[in-house]
Amino acid sequence: MSRLELLGKNIAKFRQQKNLSQEKLAELVNLSREYITRVERGQKNISLKKLFAIADALDVEFCLLTNFK
Repeated sequence: MSRLELLGKNIAKFRQQKNLSQEKLAELVNLSREYITRVERGQKNISLKKLFAIADALDVEFCLLTNFK
C-alpha cells in the first residue's frame, strides 16, 4: 500500500470517528466531496496546506494523519 493510500485511510478513519460525511468535511475545508474521495482513496497528491486544514477540521494532530505504523 502506498503512502498516499495510507494517508487516505487515516483521514477516512478520523473522519468516521467524528461522524462526518465526506460532504461535510469537504464543506469545512472548502474542497469538493470528489476531492476528499480521491484523497481518501490515495488517488490525489494533497498539498500540505490542505492536509493541515483537514487535520484542523478533524481536530487531530497533523502527525496522526501521517502515522503509517
